[in-house]
Amino acid sequence: MITLTSDFGSPYPAAMKGVLYQRTDTRLVDIAHDFPRGDIRTAAFWLRETLPYYPPATNLVVVDPGVGTDRRAIVFRAGEHALVGPDNGVLLPPARALVNATEGPLEAFEIDESATESDLLDIPHTPVEIPHTPEPTDERPPSGRSTTFHGRDIFAPAAAAVHETPPDRLGSLEGLAPIDSIDSLVDYKLPTAAIDSDPPRARGEVLVVDDFGNVITNVPGEFIADRESIDANGERVPVGTTFASVRTGEQLATVGSHGYVELDVNDGRGDDAYDLGSGDGVLLEP
Repeated sequence: MITLTSDFGSPYPAAMKGVLYQRTDTRLVDIAHDFPRGDIRTAAFWLRETLPYYPPATNLVVVDPGVGTDRRAIVFRAGEHALVGPDNGVLLPPARALVNATEGPLEAFEIDESATESDLLDIPHTPVEIPHTPEPTDERPPSGRSTTFHGRDIFAPAAAAVHETPPDRLGSLEGLAPIDSIDSLVDYKLPTAAIDSDPPRARGEVLVVDDFGNVITNVPGEFIADRESIDANGERVPVGTTFASVRTGEQLATVGSHGYVELDVNDGRGDDAYDLGSGDGVLLEP
């Protein structure tokens, strides 16, 4: 399969799917297209938490605030998976998670964005020809590669070509150049919390807020294990194993499915109750 992730909303993902369907008949699976615009942190976190649950796939990721600049377009081989997208850090957290899950190799390749006639960007396909007599007013801009939609014009064709190539042969694809050092790429690492033991406290920050309003911190869940309550930025809240540990509308701290401490409200929005958003600091104390 090929998975698709972007911050495009609608209808731009449909154009990427059209390009893919011209080149491959594989299954296309949407991860998400409603990530906050240009938010590399949110996309990297959710991809890190989601992609390891998938069987081997080509993962097309376009959260690309630097589209049209001199940022590189890259492909990772991460174990049995491949990731295709911009060199802005968004691919490395999920790539590392996939390598850890499969104990496979991590290799990087640069897409030659100028190789318009290469096998990579123009692999053979047979579009359907529909007879059409254009009206005099049926005018379109000249066809060519856009500087604002690399998801359609570069990354989707590349993902199709990568998908049709065995992972250990990616280096043989025309239009892909091996990158010798991962250190030469733009890196992004999700921040980690500082845990003190004497006195016990955790200094962290909000990684993301999900659609339910749950405030997902970077504090490991072990910090609140066996505690009945904690102080979250000076506010005393109970610790619960489920949302229903407290009454409807009440605040709590719990451990989410990702293993981190969440600051939540039973049937309500934790971001509003705690006045917290992505990147805000969090201090947890017994």
